[in-house]
Amino acid sequence: MKAVVGIDVGTSSTKALLVTLDGEIVAQAMRDHTVDRPGRGLVEMDGDVWWAECCALVPELLAAEPTAEIVSVGVSGMGPCVLLSGDDGRPLRPAVLYGVDTRAADLIDEITESLGGVDAMRARTGSALSTQAAGLKLAWLARHEPEIWARASRFTMPSSRLVELLTDEYVLDHHSASHCTPLYDVHRRAWIDEWVERLAPGLEMPRLAWSGDRAGVVTERAAAATGLPAGIPVTVGAIDAFAEGLSVGLDDPERMFLQYGTTMFMLVPLAEPRPVPGLWTTVGDGPGRFSAAGGLATAGAITDWLRQLTGADWTDILDEAADSGVGARGLLVLPYFAGERTPLGDPEARGVIAGLTVRHTRGDIYRAVLEATAFAVRHHVEVLAEAGIPVRSLVGAGGGVLSHLWPQIVSDVCGLPQVVPWVSVGASFGSALLAAGLVTEVDIDLWNPPAIVLTPDESARAAYDEAYRDYRRLYPDTLEVVHRLAARG
Repeated sequence: MKAVVGIDVGTSSTKALLVTLDGEIVAQAMRDHTVDRPGRGLVEMDGDVWWAECCALVPELLAAEPTAEIVSVGVSGMGPCVLLSGDDGRPLRPAVLYGVDTRAADLIDEITESLGGVDAMRARTGSALSTQAAGLKLAWLARHEPEIWARASRFTMPSSRLVELLTDEYVLDHHSASHCTPLYDVHRRAWIDEWVERLAPGLEMPRLAWSGDRAGVVTERAAAATGLPAGIPVTVGAIDAFAEGLSVGLDDPERMFLQYGTTMFMLVPLAEPRPVPGLWTTVGDGPGRFSAAGGLATAGAITDWLRQLTGADWTDILDEAADSGVGARGLLVLPYFAGERTPLGDPEARGVIAGLTVRHTRGDIYRAVLEATAFAVRHHVEVLAEAGIPVRSLVGAGGGVLSHLWPQIVSDVCGLPQVVPWVSVGASFGSALLAAGLVTEVDIDLWNPPAIVLTPDESARAAYDEAYRDYRRLYPDTLEVVHRLAARG
């Protein structure tokens, strides 16, 4: 049996799959991990964990199916992240994570102005600066940690770090590079050399390739560490949300992909780079393929926090949330528990729970959190519509769709049908699909056909329309107080 390995380094765990060339998952393995929050606005992770978990998970897969012939490897990971390494290849400090790390927010206005203003930046890079931008994080490290910067020679993300250690190749996919604002030109699909030298002086930038391209082959050293066969090809890889999007098909320009995970990521495919205020314009998986992208800073992170806080198990709290019903018995939540990425771009935003009384239960609060993320998705749909990009349907994947409650609420709030595919185990499946593409033709409709289509409940429309109007008002109405509270935290 020929098979591929798909590996994904996520925010809360690393997952690995063994998948046949026709898309059957034959083995799975996972390691949980945590991020570090060493200070206000700082979210980091030990980059050595990524490789250590890869080396632990692959042997588990191979032991589960010892007769499998591994023919290729695919990788993905959370991002955009920044892990600095020196000439010896070792990390110099913990990795700075994606938009949930807001340390560089103070540099946004200064750097934007120095590069000609937001319009000039959008015209070249497709996006305005935000705390999501890896280029901004590099600029912060260069300025605030000069001793470490002086020893830095390369930067990697989780996917490109695994590629480097598996193949000895220093390469980054174009989609991840397009999240390195303002260092990447979405039109030329190349690094902007003068801005790289200005903001990340002396740093060697990785060569660029497409996510499904062959980065290199597993080296003898990596084979000894992982148990993988030496000489088999490894993909260039991708950010986890993009890999997961590829696993469900990113080919309908009027369908938004939703990744239901620790955070929530959204993608709408585009035929050309079209800047959308408040969102990111990113490059896709090949020439002439682009996307409008957005992301919530927290999604599943809030539900897991609430579950742990109340000591509930998933089955009980989901049942209680379903029983709560539309509107969560008068509760309304702003889901900005770690600031917000798009479309607000406000690292000082904070979570708000409005309408609480002593009669409310944990199920009501849980339901209100799910509805809050749905309102945030609707906000994105409206921003896209205002930019002339209509969204007429949704496709969801990730751990959050294993129960249909959450995606059903999103469909009800947005008034849009939503496809839930047969396989929704996460980005590791998308990584496996890319790996299979190195050795055979892959038909996504055969690999991952739709399992169900959720249709919006029209009886909930009026209540959700009213609640959404209140949701949109609650942020500006509480903004002044919330920002003062954030300054004290």
